[in-house]
Amino acid sequence: MSLILGISCFYHDSATTLIKNGEIIYAAQEERFSRKKHDFSFPDKSINYILNNYNLNLSDIDHIVFYEKPFLKFERILETHIAYSPFGFKSFLHSIPMWIKDKLFQKNILFNELKKIDKNFNAKNKIKFSDHHLSHAASSFYPSPFKESAFLTLDGVGEWTTTSFGYANETGLKFDSQIQFPHSLGLLYSSFTYYLGFKVNSGEYKMMGLAPYGQPKYADLILKELIDLKEDGSFKLNMKYFSYTTHLKMINKKFVSLFGKRRREPEIDKIENFHMDVASSIQKVIEIVVIKICEHIKKITKSSNLCLSGGVALNCVANGKLLEKKIFENIWIQPAAGDAGGALGAALAYYHLTLGNKKTNIIDNMKGSYLGPEFDDSSVEKSLKNLKANFVKLNREEMLDVVSEEIKNEKAAGWFQGKMEFGPRALGSRSILADPRSDKTQKNLNLKIKFRESFRPFAPSILKEHCDKYFKLNTVSPYMLIVSEVKDEIRSKLTDQENLLFGIEKLNIKRSTIPAVTHVDYSARVQTVEKNTNLIFYDLISKFYEKTGCPLLVNTSFNIRGEPIVCTVEDAYNCFMGTNLDLLVINNFILRKEDQTNSIKKDYQGKYELD
Repeated sequence: MSLILGISCFYHDSATTLIKNGEIIYAAQEERFSRKKHDFSFPDKSINYILNNYNLNLSDIDHIVFYEKPFLKFERILETHIAYSPFGFKSFLHSIPMWIKDKLFQKNILFNELKKIDKNFNAKNKIKFSDHHLSHAASSFYPSPFKESAFLTLDGVGEWTTTSFGYANETGLKFDSQIQFPHSLGLLYSSFTYYLGFKVNSGEYKMMGLAPYGQPKYADLILKELIDLKEDGSFKLNMKYFSYTTHLKMINKKFVSLFGKRRREPEIDKIENFHMDVASSIQKVIEIVVIKICEHIKKITKSSNLCLSGGVALNCVANGKLLEKKIFENIWIQPAAGDAGGALGAALAYYHLTLGNKKTNIIDNMKGSYLGPEFDDSSVEKSLKNLKANFVKLNREEMLDVVSEEIKNEKAAGWFQGKMEFGPRALGSRSILADPRSDKTQKNLNLKIKFRESFRPFAPSILKEHCDKYFKLNTVSPYMLIVSEVKDEIRSKLTDQENLLFGIEKLNIKRSTIPAVTHVDYSARVQTVEKNTNLIFYDLISKFYEKTGCPLLVNTSFNIRGEPIVCTVEDAYNCFMGTNLDLLVINNFILRKEDQTNSIKKDYQGKYELD
């Protein structure tokens, strides 16, 4: 038996994963345990969960693989500072002592952290290191349902690489081309995230949600001044506009002058039409670059399949545009495409490439991404009693009937079932669910439950077999990573006055028979739900369909703005009590807000730093 522990940490989105004989047994981000969004610290809580839940000691683990090579990353930082000397001396003084103290001698640091968890652990030689982009590529190809595939990884930066592609099959994985730092599509996108007043490595998805409210007026300017894009998809950034190589911020005064307006102050400056147009423009450029790269990859690899990973692969709008182009017959995207997924890829790369085990699966091996902690009825009941919660326990059919009825009556439900999802998306295990037919749902969920910006869209979770009746999507989308247009047949005809609206004024228009999940450009980020992946969620949507004729639900993550998705029963109850959620459903236990007497967490919003 081979047990491999994969670890990613010390930058953002720390995570651990456990694979047994090549099978993914467990994967989770540290933030879910620590309750710190994008937690970058050593994932001791997640590792402790593995050891306790699977009755293991660290001595039972055969190999421990870290997701990148710290010496190469240090080399990149050192060489970058030398190349841009004397600029960035302040940044140099800030980062080098931190590297020498905390990061450079990472094997010792990892070993010492592991010994804190298990004092008997002495096998330092079990700790291995993977390359950052190899970890990403392995995380996408090996769980994919393909015998062979092209792969593409796009992110901010690993050690040196920012973009890489190649070809993989049952016997191995080979890189064909790489683009290196400072030229990075991820850092380009993050620069605009920063400029628009959102948090880097956190607010990129807000910019993606904002883009449809604007027009891509500045796309040509970006392509002319900021990025030199070649026909084969290779590119270079014009570094005179960026500061991330030499300073502790993304952009400089020349960048600001190019667009003619200062950076938006987060939480202070109002989002204006200008900001929407800028968001729309960079989104358009990302789509152009991704499509050009993929057309080139197709010519080089000749494969019909493509596996995507890296933080840019979470741009579900670009994924939808790529799918529409039909460059590849099949596309598979790693649901934990960012650095968290690096923990999984590091373990899989070691199992297949170092230990020499061939890939054998021709089915999706991510198990729906339901790979985290779960809780049985006895532990749920014990936790609820400790919380002094008032609840009823029903049988399965009664529970499904009650919850679907309440959602039909426009109630919002916290839904906590089975294993927690791995990756940034709630996929029907730790979700907030609501009625997609109501034109009040989006505003209510954003302002009264999520406590976040009103422009942010919500996703539909739809029974797979009904997807083509609602969306222009001709493939499965189990991980909510593809945006598709709503079908013409269910769209609402707009009045002449409504057609004249622009910017945020578009928000409150009812655009289809499922307005809560129809974005202003008639798009939706779709999750297709299958019986064999998440039966309880499938059955709930089916029950709602029986009652309403609508085979989908609004599905958003079970948390508020700035909070990680809930992990435990206690997390779920605290979120339930600190928001305007009407209902909490944990396994077959149902809690109604009006039945609760312990009004805890009155300042729930203030508990978490804004994202």
